[in-house]
Parts: sequence; structure tokens; C-alpha cells
Amino acid sequence: NSINWARIMAQIVYYFHAALALGAPGRKVSFAVPTGNFGDIYAGYLARQMGLPVEQLVIATNANDILHRLLTSGRYARAPLAHTLSPSMDIVISSNFERVLFDFHARDAKRLRELMAHFRAGDVDLPAEIMQAARAEFTSFAVDDAMTCAMIARVFEESGYLLDPHSAIGVQAARECRSSRATPIITLATAHPAKFPEAVARAGVPCEPALPHYMADLFEREERCTVLDHDLNTVQGFIRSRLA
Repeated sequence: NSINWARIMAQIVYYFHAALALGAPGRKVSFAVPTGNFGDIYAGYLARQMGLPVEQLVIATNANDILHRLLTSGRYARAPLAHTLSPSMDIVISSNFERVLFDFHARDAKRLRELMAHFRAGDVDLPAEIMQAARAEFTSFAVDDAMTCAMIARVFEESGYLLDPHSAIGVQAARECRSSRATPIITLATAHPAKFPEAVARAGVPCEPALPHYMADLFEREERCTVLDHDLNTVQGFIRSRLA
């Protein structure tokens, strides 16, 4: 669902809301975004295109760091999937990145199709002008599980706030990549720490994360799902019936 355009439009809103709370448009802000499929930080990129004064957009990745490796080396290359403490970011290819590549190729669909065809066949080295555009928009940092646990422990010790592993990656990347102390940097939080007790335990935090009371029995509830045919009209009809 992270390639759904409706979701990306909704995500743009909180970039503006957060920036306005810190003094925008008269003051620049930066964002560090835990990144798997590139949807959330793509919304930040679009917010910047719409005029939001964003100084830095920091791609915070785990060991599945295809985008960090690209920005570092210029080579768009797959790597084997690594299973980490931040599973929502365990993604080999960030499919939303193709959208920003479309912009970097001057919205030339033919050129982008050719690039992606080469990428499907193997690794590709992006042209210098494309990498210049990418590095002008984004910085990045990759965080392994040990660093993730250390950041969970550090933030809890310093503030009493318990981070989930994905958000901890964002905080670590923000600390590593922040270019100016004069510009506030916002780290987007991703999930509730109670979803990831293993990461909290490995961080050595003396606190067992608990779900909110209204969700305390969530994992004991019956799982419900609706299976639909692979047909656009069927899906649209189902959505309309639920909204009626």
C-alpha cells in the first residue's frame, strides 16, 4: 500500500504541519525519515516541491540500504535481503524511488523505461547528472541492528521516551547527518514500540512496552480479512460499499 498515491498525498500534510509548528515558512526545517519503500520520504520531497522550506531530507535505512549505497556510490544495485529488527524496512528495491527518478530524468518516460529495463536485467550506474540531482535532494545513513538498539537505549535513558526500532533508525540518521544546529530536524516516528518487544529487550531497556488499553487484546483477537478478485471494478465497488 505504500505505492498508493492517496497515502502519499495524506503524508504530505504532516510535513507541512510539523514545519509550521517550528516556524515555517520563515524558518527552514529538516526531516529524517525511516525509509523502506521510499513512500514517506517521497511525500517530503513533494512537500519541498510545493514550496515547503526543507533544508535536508535524510533517508534513514537499516541494513537493506540500496538507497544509501546508491547515494554513496552512484550504483543502483540489489543486495540479498537482510532480516533486521526493523522489518517494515526490510525491502530490497524501494519501488517509490522510480517516481523521483522520473523527475530526475526531466519527466522523460522513455528514458526512465530504458533505465528500469537495464535495472531489471542487472545493476546500473546512474549518469552523473542524475546523481547530482539525487544528492541535491537527499542525504542518507544506514543503521545496523546494534546501532538501533544503542539508540533505543540512549533515548530512553536521556528522556524516558521509548522508541520502536524503525524510529530509532531515524533518530540515529538525524544525529549523523544534521548539517546545521541552527535548523531543527524532525524525525518521523514509525510505529508503537509494543509491536517490537524483541528489539526493546535487546536494547536492554528496563521497560516492557505495552499496547494502549483499547488495543491490549489486539493479538488475541480473531483476524479478519476479505479476499477480492483481481479486478478494479470489484475493488472500487467494495470500497464504495464500505463508505456507504
